[in-house]
Amino acid sequence: MTSATTILIVDDHPSFRRCARAVLEADGFAVIGEADDGEGAISAIGSLQPEVVLLDVQLPDMDGFAVLSRLGEDAPSVVLVSSREASDYDGLISASGARGFISKADLSGAAVRSLLP
Repeated sequence: MTSATTILIVDDHPSFRRCARAVLEADGFAVIGEADDGEGAISAIGSLQPEVVLLDVQLPDMDGFAVLSRLGEDAPSVVLVSSREASDYDGLISASGARGFISKADLSGAAVRSLLP
């Protein structure tokens, strides 16, 4: 049996982090941490070394695109999430280096897994 894919959840809303944790853990992911802003995300990525980061586009200190731009070559796979639709971000998602985008309403383990290598 292979080990569960590790994931870090980054969102400024505790209720969404709880919901995302429940959904992802139920589908076999190992949630190894949470962060509520961009600086916390960058710090947690460095210390926890998750395989995947579920990253909210709209954070209080910087947006998810700024977080992505600060990650180095060894960055984990990043899946962007937002309560807004992907079309609201024009070409920013495809240019960001993220694996893809999932609307918060459509979040599931299968949706995240479909974007991973």
